[in-house]
Amino acid sequence: MCEERNFHFLRVFVNSPTSVSTAATALKAFFKMQAVMFISLVLDLLGFTVILPLFPALLDYYSKNDASGLYAASLTWVITFQQWIGIPSRFHSVLFGGLLGSLFSFLQFLASPITGAMSDVYGRKPIFICSLIGVAVSYGMWAVASNFTLFVLARIIGGTTKGNVSLAYSVMTDISDEKSRAKGMALIGVAFSVGFTIGPAVGAVFSRWGSTGWFAASAVYALSLALCNIVYFYIFFKETLPETKRRTSVASGLSQAWELINPKSLFSFSPVKGLEKEERAKLIRLGHVYFIYLFLYSGLEFTLTFVTHHKHSYDSMAQGRMFSFLGVVMALMQGGYVRRVKDGSEKSMANKGLMMMIPAFILIGASETNWGLYTGLTFYALGSSMMVPCLTALASCHGSESHKGTLLGIWRSLGALARAIGPVVTSIGFWSVGAELCYIIGGLSMLIPLIMLQSC
Repeated sequence: MCEERNFHFLRVFVNSPTSVSTAATALKAFFKMQAVMFISLVLDLLGFTVILPLFPALLDYYSKNDASGLYAASLTWVITFQQWIGIPSRFHSVLFGGLLGSLFSFLQFLASPITGAMSDVYGRKPIFICSLIGVAVSYGMWAVASNFTLFVLARIIGGTTKGNVSLAYSVMTDISDEKSRAKGMALIGVAFSVGFTIGPAVGAVFSRWGSTGWFAASAVYALSLALCNIVYFYIFFKETLPETKRRTSVASGLSQAWELINPKSLFSFSPVKGLEKEERAKLIRLGHVYFIYLFLYSGLEFTLTFVTHHKHSYDSMAQGRMFSFLGVVMALMQGGYVRRVKDGSEKSMANKGLMMMIPAFILIGASETNWGLYTGLTFYALGSSMMVPCLTALASCHGSESHKGTLLGIWRSLGALARAIGPVVTSIGFWSVGAELCYIIGGLSMLIPLIMLQSC
């Protein structure tokens, strides 16, 4: 079935797929679509990640310039939570930024399945463009956000409309077969690595701009990238889901919106129709593996800043170098190794990734030296590079093409839900039992998805 889908996609670009020249044209078009998706994601992620190192400066700005009163009210709640779990006051901005990140992830959890379902009916391109426009609007609001209420509203709009990543997985599934699917998913991972390596570095430059100018400049930078992305995508992207393969009515999606955001139905993949009982059972187990992995991973990833500051006295520049190191290793791993994974080896590679995460987090939490820390970080970067592309490739082989957007929207939503609650839960554990024990427990807990994966 996967090969038939890929063949049908190639025929979209040609009139007579039987000749050698036509086959060459089709293959060229196939790689062109991969390149278009990669460039679009890089443009998107360069703008999305620029804000990450700016949160402390942004929060300091709004603490002095918020006339709406929302910052003061939010600060009272954050300080109460901070004191309850014992986080030192110097990590106030990190916690505040993390909670805003959790809000963003929760909104993606709500929106991703609906975005995917709509793309199954109307096609990938129009929904993708709507998502990019929503992101651009959020950056525009950020540029003029003179008070904290407008800034939070901009983040809400951004989180609700940022469905282009889950749609990118759907597009890669549309244009690939079983043999090339993991390569396409790894290409998305490379785009993430590039974005999360360069974007925060650019944000750090903006944060050092000075007392004036950085606020608007950083937002306008992100907005400019978003506008370029809209134009680029509109011109170069060709629809990958032909009308004959689409669902005929949006009623099965939007009229059953509760089914698309109800965690019980999401974990059972009930909005994805036409699955055999055994196939659905495998998909459900795979979804549980994905959720538990990202729940553990996102929480430990979020507290990584706490670990390096608390145990190794890292300042923002040292942490910036650390995240750049992680980004480079992940990009090399995904671009050089994961993209060359053989057909049918996705599960084996995911097993290797999970096995690497166990010593990675134990070393990160227990090491007292930079050598031990960076050894753990290397395992962390290598293991995480394998996980999401391979698990997503495994999930994308299930279901019919007309429900692929819904399936991968649900998949993305489960990941967003894990990322929304993982940092909060792990922060409580981190400051309750300490870095060493928290990370040892977290590392050993990776055995749970590892064992579960064997039955998928």
